Order: sequence, then structure tokens, then C-alpha cells
Amino acid sequence: MSLVCAISNEVPEHPCVSPVSNQVFERRLIEKYIAENGVDPMNSQPLSEEQLIDIKVSHPIRPKAPSSTSIPAILKALQDEWDAVMLHSFTLRQQLQTTRQELSHALYQHDAACRVIARLTKEVTAAREALATLKPQAGLVAPQSMPDSCPSEIEDRCFLFSNVQVGMTPEIIQKVRRGKTVPEELVRAEDLSKYRQVASHAGLHSASVPGILCMDLCPSDTNKVLTGGADKNVVVFDKKEEQIIATLKGHTKKVTSVIYHPSQSVVFSASPDSTIRVWSVTGGNCIQVVRAHEASVTGLSLHATGDYLLSSSEDQYWAFSDIQTGQVLTKVTDEAAGVALTCAQFHPDGLIFGTGTADSQIKIWDLKERTNVANFPGHSGPVTSIAFSENGYYLATGAQDSSVKLWDLRKLKNFKTIALDNNYEVKSLVFDQSGTYLAVGGSDIRVYICKQWSEVLNFSDHSGLVTGLAFGDNAQFLSSAGMDRSLKFYSL
Repeated sequence: MSLVCAISNEVPEHPCVSPVSNQVFERRLIEKYIAENGVDPMNSQPLSEEQLIDIKVSHPIRPKAPSSTSIPAILKALQDEWDAVMLHSFTLRQQLQTTRQELSHALYQHDAACRVIARLTKEVTAAREALATLKPQAGLVAPQSMPDSCPSEIEDRCFLFSNVQVGMTPEIIQKVRRGKTVPEELVRAEDLSKYRQVASHAGLHSASVPGILCMDLCPSDTNKVLTGGADKNVVVFDKKEEQIIATLKGHTKKVTSVIYHPSQSVVFSASPDSTIRVWSVTGGNCIQVVRAHEASVTGLSLHATGDYLLSSSEDQYWAFSDIQTGQVLTKVTDEAAGVALTCAQFHPDGLIFGTGTADSQIKIWDLKERTNVANFPGHSGPVTSIAFSENGYYLATGAQDSSVKLWDLRKLKNFKTIALDNNYEVKSLVFDQSGTYLAVGGSDIRVYICKQWSEVLNFSDHSGLVTGLAFGDNAQFLSSAGMDRSLKFYSL
């Protein structure tokens, strides 16, 4: 009785037996099967080469098949083999051609993706270089006092970016890092909750047309407070000395937005008289008039470089202007929306900014491309105020729907809505420099701690609407201005 391989059904040259299934196999065949599958081919039980048992037999003589005993049978077998080989070869050539086409398509897609990535990387690098080199930091030289009559409107120019690399000084790196980490000197929430009113000043603006409509603090010296009033005047007040430093007159209508330059003795103001004015605090005079709009200017924000102003207006345009020359560098509107802009604010990185509209929309714009890149719907009334956190992650918005909404700029969605009292009017929103606290001003003053978004402070000392809020360094104090014509300070 001859042994027969359970796989090939032929007499094996090197027979072996599997202890798992007790079947005889050709060793080379069963070893290949085990290498590929690791189990016995007959019952699929685990099997390894070490378990195989060799069978010692005399050299087997394979019987010839009856069909192969004649020459015609042998020739037919060879012909069949040849036909099978040719068919298999044809199939392989077809598969090779298909694989080549798929590989060519994949390489083309990979090359296109690499080109897109390279282009985007180049644009990002150019944008960062442009931000760092928009304009050298140069002091403003105050020219002779300008008369009330302003020069004719200056023609718009295109916004040009420079690709020259000038390097980053330690001071610039410190500015970039500002707000990314919470400073050790920051007032803790439990201490902030103990704040009380420590000072109130009501004589900054005219009593005949009462109301302070906006305010700002000098970033380099928070003792200096800037206010704009319904009496058309801009006032610089020294908190420490408790006296007015300068009263700046020139607007023909009320002042609705003011900004204090972070490093120069220069302030900016905007008004429904459609002008933006640049003032010298030391000289007490107007050194530049920017005529960027044809209707009321509703919002004002200073670029991170300190050389450019963003403004919004009821004429439906936002404008980007050079404060050194007073020229309008670019002016853009959303023609599809066709609605007035109510406020504007730069993102801390200076590459994007947000605007609020009269139809309750918040629009995010790319400064370099001058395009609307995102929209945040959700409010049900005109947007009255927007504020970016210093770390650039959050955007707070307020509108005439008695609510404050928080938006995550990384996910582009609203993650928190603070519902206020019925008929609550939101007029001012501001984050502290570290992005830890958010102050809301309007019918009263409320301070929330970020991330938890719980209220830690509430003041109702103003007899009118609160129109302006600002934190001192490390939230050491909170200042507010209102329609009751008073400027108040809160601290421990």
C-alpha cells in the first residue's frame, strides 16, 4: 500500500504525518501551507512545522498515469499545458496594464497634492512675513494744527505686502506671547468678586449733552483713560492724578469710538460725522483726518503693528487705513448682503478681523485677501459689540437680543450662550489681557470667568447704560463709563 499526500493526492517524495489530523502530507507542501495559514489543512487546528513527524520509507516510485503512456497522449498534455500558460500570461499582462494605469493616476494625484501644499505653505509664509514687516515702527510726527475744514477725500489704494525679512526682536516675541499664558500677577476670581467702587468722576464731559459713549485705557500706562462723549469731545483723563490731561475738539457729531495707541502719545476717535481723527495728546491737536466713509463710522480697531486702522460704517463698507498718511489703503463691502456694519474688531494676530451687522450677522474677514471667510448667524437683533480673547481662541458677541454668545474660532461654532435679563442692552464687551475674564456692559456691569462662564461680579452703580469697559493690567482694576456721564473705577 503506497502513501498518498492529502493535499496533492500524489505519492509524496518526503512523506510526513500530522499528529493533529493523522493525515499524510508531502513535507514541502504542508510546510508552505503552515507558513501561510498556521493550521492543519484538514481540520483547521493550529499546527507548526516542529509537530510534523517524518515517515521513513524506501524511495517511492511514482506510477505513471495511464494517459501519459503514449506519445499522442503526451503531446496533448503538453499542448494543454502550453494553452494554459498562454492564457495565464495574457491575464497577467492585462492585470499589469491596469496596475500601471492606477499607479500613474495615483502619482498624478500625489504630484498635484504636493503642488497645492507647497503653494499654501508659500502663501502662509508670505503672510507671516508681511505681518512682521507691514511697516517699520516709527513715531508719529505731529504737523501743524489742522483747521476744522478737512482736505478732500483721498483716493483708495491697494494694500501691498512686503516679503522682506527683518527678523524678530525679543520685544516682538514678548508681544506675540502676550496673553498666551496666565500671568502670576493676575487677580484671582475670589479676589475679583470682592471688588467695589473706589472712584467716580462725572465732570469729564459737558452736562448739557450728557453721556460718555466709549472709552479705552492706554496699554502702556493704564492710569491714562480715554473717553468719547455725546458732547463731540475726546477727553484724556489721568486716573492717578484725578485730572484731565487733554480735551480734544474737532468732531461735528458725537464720538462713538476711541482707541489709545499702545506705544505713542496718540489717540484715535470716530464719529457719525463720517470721519476718523488722529490726535496728539501732548500737542492737544488733530494731526490727521481719515475720510474713509460716507456715513456714520460705527467701529474702530487698531492693527497689531500700531500703524493701521480698521473701521466700519453704516455705508456698508469696512476700510483699512494708514494712520501716518491718513490714506485709505483698501475699502470693501459685502455686496450680496447689502447691510450696514455696526462694529469691527481685529483678531490678536492681525490677519483676520470680525464685523457685526445690522441684520444680526457676525462676519469674519481675511485681511490679505479682503474676503469674507466665515459667518456666525445666531443673534436675533443688530450686533452691538464683538471682542476677541487675547489667546485668539474665543469670540464674544453681543446684540439687541439680550444675550452674549461665545464662539470657538477653532471649530467655527457657538459653544455657549449667556442669556441675560429681558430687555438687557449689551453695549460693551471686553476680555482682560490674559483672556481669563470677560466683562459685559450695558444695563449693568457683569464679569464672567472664562471656560466656566460663571458670573463672578455684578455692579449696578451707573444710573444710565454702561457704554464702555476696560481692565487694568492683570485685572488689578476695572473701569467703566456710561450715559450718566460718569467714569467709575472698581478695585479691592
